[in-house]
Amino acid sequence: MESAVTLTELTKLAIGSIFIGILVLCIKMLSYYMTGSIAIYSDALESIVNITTAIAALIAIQIAAKPADANHPYGHHKAEYFSAVLEGVMIVIAAVLIFKEALAGLWEPMQQLSSYNGLYVNLLASLINAGWCYVLLSRGRKLRSPALQADGWHLFSDVVSSIGVTVGLVLAIITGFYVLDAILAMFVALNILISGWRVIRSSLIGLMDEAVEEEMLARFHDIIAAEASGAIEAHDIRTRQAGNMIFIDFHLVVPGDMSVSDAHIICDRIEDALEASVPEILVTIHVEPEMKAKNSGIVDI
Repeated sequence: MESAVTLTELTKLAIGSIFIGILVLCIKMLSYYMTGSIAIYSDALESIVNITTAIAALIAIQIAAKPADANHPYGHHKAEYFSAVLEGVMIVIAAVLIFKEALAGLWEPMQQLSSYNGLYVNLLASLINAGWCYVLLSRGRKLRSPALQADGWHLFSDVVSSIGVTVGLVLAIITGFYVLDAILAMFVALNILISGWRVIRSSLIGLMDEAVEEEMLARFHDIIAAEASGAIEAHDIRTRQAGNMIFIDFHLVVPGDMSVSDAHIICDRIEDALEASVPEILVTIHVEPEMKAKNSGIVDI
């Protein structure tokens, strides 16, 4: 039930990103037509990428939610990482397009802004993006969604770029140095390029089965120690993450004369406690007799 609620929220957030992206694109294009600024036009191009990646995130979330099957016995959770990699690639493409426009602006810089009011319009788009960025990052972390977090970091780079563009254009107006418009567009492209690399890198780490954070691992240790009464020790504890799913496996050493039924009761107790702590978790426990004890890991439970 809780998984269904999580999926519903993930889907709503992904759909929300699409609508926010379309709204911001329209506002930024209006700002471009009002000002004639290449930097603002470059900023608007990134919004097209925002929409594309939001659609990719929505598709990935739906695929990741599919139950395990014969071909994917551990589920489809890593689909979100592929979406995040795609987002990173799209961000890099946007950066290349912006560099192209910026170079053209260096050769033929604008003489002045067509309308200064366009800067206020662009600032409105930045405020909308900043608000939605906060929602995506906070909820994406809580729901452990790589796709939403990648989308949030992408929007964050967009907000930084937009603010930089607005401040720079104000300076161009004050100084009359309008070639600054094209220079700003290049800085926007560089910022977007860095953002794209960050998204790709974090997604590739996820695909490499990175372990959970130390704080969460310590919590798992405490739970196992508290719930494994009757066992001797737990060792070789391993974890990995795939999207919002966490996998944990370890060896549980029990007395040699303990019955299979009693050992199974201990395992069920540990699994229930771990699942209560983190709903999206798959626990695998290998039971061993006391001769296999290593005197390491969680000892003397």
